[in-house]
Amino acid sequence: MRKYPRKLRVADLIKEEIADIIHRKIKDPRIQGVTITAVRMTDDLKEATIFYCGTFHKSDRTELAEAMTSAAGFIRRELSERVRLKAIPRLSFVYDNSFDYGERIEQIIELIRSKGDEQDL
Repeated sequence: MRKYPRKLRVADLIKEEIADIIHRKIKDPRIQGVTITAVRMTDDLKEATIFYCGTFHKSDRTELAEAMTSAAGFIRRELSERVRLKAIPRLSFVYDNSFDYGERIEQIIELIRSKGDEQDL
């Protein structure tokens, strides 16, 4: 039987709770449409890195990063009311580039397919 380390259990719980807080409690329109993709905890559970993505233009990422950072205190306070931990971790937010990477790969594949179709003619 494999262990499910506490660090991972706490990360999953924090991911669920932050997603719910963003969806239900935060009114900032810049944060609407944000999806929490992952949470990484330090071994001592004192810091959490929250990865997010959203449906917005690339030029809006700086503004969104500022909005996420400014909401960190509110989110942390909400977490303290929802999660029973000795100490609520410090939160830092990082944009998750993996979806952009996957989208770019899809574009390249589609380009290759369309060029293959042209050669068949």
